[in-house]
Amino acid sequence: MIDIRSDTVTQPTEAMRKAMARAEVGDDVYGDDPTVNRLEALGAELLGKEAAVFVPSGTFGNQLALFTWCRRGTEVILGEESHIVEHEAGAASVIAGVQTRCVPAPVGIPEPEEILRRLRKQDLHAPATSLICLENAHSSGRVVPLAVMDGTKAIAVEGGIPVHLDGARIFNATAALGCEARDLARSADSVMFCLSKGLCAPVGSLLAGPKDFAGAARLKRKVMGGGMRQAGILAAAGIIALTEHPPLLAEDHEMAKRLARGLAEIPGIKIDPGAVEINMVFFAFRASPESAAGIVKAFAGRGILINPPEKGLWRFVTHYWIREGEVRAILEAAAETFGAAADFTADSAAGPGSSEKGATA
Repeated sequence: MIDIRSDTVTQPTEAMRKAMARAEVGDDVYGDDPTVNRLEALGAELLGKEAAVFVPSGTFGNQLALFTWCRRGTEVILGEESHIVEHEAGAASVIAGVQTRCVPAPVGIPEPEEILRRLRKQDLHAPATSLICLENAHSSGRVVPLAVMDGTKAIAVEGGIPVHLDGARIFNATAALGCEARDLARSADSVMFCLSKGLCAPVGSLLAGPKDFAGAARLKRKVMGGGMRQAGILAAAGIIALTEHPPLLAEDHEMAKRLARGLAEIPGIKIDPGAVEINMVFFAFRASPESAAGIVKAFAGRGILINPPEKGLWRFVTHYWIREGEVRAILEAAAETFGAAADFTADSAAGPGSSEKGATA
């Protein structure tokens, strides 16, 4: 199967499987798993931070950062379509007990001035701002320029407020921006990044920051049930992910751009290939829920897994296992499947007794 639902679907490489099989392990809760310790040290070094903590997932790492930085009843400022708001099941209110306050962030890029306008101090009616969150690369598939990152950090320093970076795809961002991970991480006090998104590791993320922050986070990780034992089996794959796979992400981006250019030639699809910055291709194609389900089924029948649209947008995601042959197969399926759906839509709109529902099928 060709799977372009997400870059979380990547299977571990053969090198990872061999490293996992022979990994030296210990009990990580006691701090004596040598492979986990090496992974955490490597991750901290790459980001220019003092320490890092291995966690099960990106959502876990983001929520652990909020839980560690924020007092209950305070407020976190972040982009209105950030992953923490859109895709983490309201965990901030459950785990950290904080309120989220959103700022406009077109394609994931907030204006530092919008953040500044929303900073608050505790009074009888308002909660205090305890944290500012950024996301880079953003789940919209766009990257946030270094100037925006640095501008936000300057505001945060002035207000005495820490910054957390959701860097789930930070290495995609650095590949697109032509910089190092530490260049992005300098604008944040803590950074979460995923090993299992695009880097092929089967499980895990890292939360990096100051040494005292990491120590506090390790305790909170235990509270959240994330104290893993012989986790070196997983960490071994993470080490390979960090040492071998970041340079390969540029190829994922090129495959996404090729895919976007091909999709742009299909009638009924609306896409701006120039907006593709990382490995995510977003496009619009009018479809009712029923016809969208039919499109997903038709792709599956050709051995290609895709997700239905969300808020009117379809998303195809390239990764390590998607190369030129797979892109050709995806475009062939798209031309046939979306083309047929577009013809059906046109016929329904023009035919006798067509309804508004039929016209937008």
